[in-house]
Amino acid sequence: MQVQPLEFEKPIVELEKMLEELEIHSRENAVDLDVEVARIHQKILETKQDIYSHLTPWQRVQIVRHPRRPFTLDYLNIIASDFTELSGDRLFGNDHALIGGFATINGRKVMLVGQQKGRDTKENIYRTFGCAHPEGYRKALRLMRMADKFHIPIVSFIDTPGAYPGIASEERHVAEAIAVNIREMFRLKVPIVAVVLGEGGSGGALGIGVADRVLILENAYYSVISPEGCAAILWKDPKMAPEAAAALKMTSPDLKALHLVDDVVPEPAGGAHHDWQAAAESLREVLVRHLDELEKVPVDDLLDQRYAKFRDFGVYSEPASSKK
Repeated sequence: MQVQPLEFEKPIVELEKMLEELEIHSRENAVDLDVEVARIHQKILETKQDIYSHLTPWQRVQIVRHPRRPFTLDYLNIIASDFTELSGDRLFGNDHALIGGFATINGRKVMLVGQQKGRDTKENIYRTFGCAHPEGYRKALRLMRMADKFHIPIVSFIDTPGAYPGIASEERHVAEAIAVNIREMFRLKVPIVAVVLGEGGSGGALGIGVADRVLILENAYYSVISPEGCAAILWKDPKMAPEAAAALKMTSPDLKALHLVDDVVPEPAGGAHHDWQAAAESLREVLVRHLDELEKVPVDDLLDQRYAKFRDFGVYSEPASSKK
């Protein structure tokens, strides 16, 4: 399937078009243009290397929002040998923006919870654009408690702009649902690995984000607010979103440097949307490695380390006060 290029990828597209035209001309006119073809091939490789190794925070945000980027179910279709979805929170209803159920990854049974977006307008309405209502978070907690009861590790896939912001969500106490999840996830006695697949937005992400290991895909982001929202507040201008994305330190390199995530999952050149299979295999490798490590940790140590991990967040320094 043809992948729609992003604005900063246009130099690559132009070179690929030039290469295609040159190959057609060579074939139709029986002209030897191997030297020129090889030169353009090399130029394409160099241009890709230059662009993809110097991505700005805002360009990473654009990659994350690409309409062909794989979502939770897309990854599960590749890395899980089976997935049995479980529905409902047993209190109000079933939220289609947050899915969950049993899955088997590399022969290991896990409980999977994750946000799911839609591919088109109809599916996005059905999935509320990956923004879960309170019943979604309560469903996730119900499934995580089930995993705890049967000693099954938990994997959460985070991919949401945030929790659903509508009146119905507030009426059913979305803030309380997220807060309870955060509290209860600290108490679960099984290994938990959270993976930020795309957008990791605010409390909507934190509601399934308390984990022994927090992983993030190379081009994903994790932030208290969207770049547009931050720009609207600080500069009163959403067009300042690129500056806000840089200031928020929301991308994987910054988050790793700040010790807010434990590992960065490599993506194919240009982003996961260019090669779903390669992206999923990369995720599988890192995910399995961390699950293997966590299953060797005694339960008491696991709980203590999880608590200490989040208590250590927010390191800061202050200049020494000058003496008068």
